[in-house]
Amino acid sequence: MEHRLMATAFLFNGERVLMMRKRGSRLYDAEFWSGLGGHLEPCELGCPMEACLREIEEESGIRAGEMTGLRLRYILLRLKEDEIRQQFVYFGQTEKTDLRASDEGELFWIDRKDWRSVPVSRIIACMMDYEEKHPDKWEVMVGTMSLDQDGRPAVQWSALNDPVVF
Repeated sequence: MEHRLMATAFLFNGERVLMMRKRGSRLYDAEFWSGLGGHLEPCELGCPMEACLREIEEESGIRAGEMTGLRLRYILLRLKEDEIRQQFVYFGQTEKTDLRASDEGELFWIDRKDWRSVPVSRIIACMMDYEEKHPDKWEVMVGTMSLDQDGRPAVQWSALNDPVVF
């Protein structure tokens, strides 16, 4: 079984979130929207934050020093055929609104209340739902996608903790 590691960032400017509209990819044929991000390079496997920072700069021109509060917010897991996909999702803020064009897709500032109105992957849609229902929860949440009893995609959420056990 293969394992695909990805890092994604949702950057906020006030009540707006930066999202990218993609016209398809090697994984998905139709138009879809996402945060900024991509796959981890072999040298980044131990530090998804490095991959996230690299992807943000490549896709938007926003550098690490132009963001505040960038932190790991979600770890999303799902099985796609014979591949386990693990996505590290970061949230942060930026004052920078002039963005560099990218071959990856078109960048748009979306009102946060409307970020669920664009087509996103099912697991990102579940993350957005969770975020809206728990806006004050700031621990890292792990979401595992599977099917509910009716055969529909669903995500089970758990806080990532480091309990002291002796």
